[in-house]
Amino acid sequence: MKTAAAQFTPVPGDIETNVRFMCGLIRAAAGRGARLVVFPELALTGYEPGLIRKDPGLWPAEDDERLEPVREACRAGSAAAVVGGPVRTESGKPGITSLVIGPCGELLTRYDKLHLHGAENDIFEAGTEDGRFTLDGVRFALATCYDNRFPDIAERAEADGCRAYLASSVLDTENDSFDKVYPVRARENGLYVVLANVLGHNEAGECRGGSAVWGPDGRRIADAGTEDPGLALADLPL
Repeated sequence: MKTAAAQFTPVPGDIETNVRFMCGLIRAAAGRGARLVVFPELALTGYEPGLIRKDPGLWPAEDDERLEPVREACRAGSAAAVVGGPVRTESGKPGITSLVIGPCGELLTRYDKLHLHGAENDIFEAGTEDGRFTLDGVRFALATCYDNRFPDIAERAEADGCRAYLASSVLDTENDSFDKVYPVRARENGLYVVLANVLGHNEAGECRGGSAVWGPDGRRIADAGTEDPGLALADLPL
């Protein structure tokens, strides 16, 4: 199964523009045979907790009409997409959420980040359940940024029969996770790890992409680079 980690520079608070960027990347990935496209953490708004706190209009619902172009891009390309945003929860607060939109535009699952970091705790509602979905008979696990610092999430994914671990993140240039976290999660649990990271400046700092895919032995098998929007595309033998 061809799987892509997508990276771009989100426009702060501009869901419509960011959706257009994401649709272009879904179409590009599907045109290269990808069945699944993973986007970074909070890609719909950019990683802008302060802005998100002030504007509930940036908290889409699962069926929000602003996401219809993404659903249509998935249908057109027969590809699924992991879409990150501050999606409204039952508590009335947003979660740091991954919506998995299927190849027919349907919602396959929702995952809310389990482990919030720093000021995120004052703004967002933490999730309570691991993220799972199945596509083409393959079981996938979801994790978001700081989640990946907790080895038990990947351990549960392996024990639950998952073959690939999808990490939507916002990692600044000083972050050591590219070497000390993602390849370790792959190697220790025999999983493919797909990391989608953002480009550009946001409230986390300066980010330089580096979206990548690691094999179960911990070797990097695809890399989107650190300069331009694009894709880390790998054909996973799942």
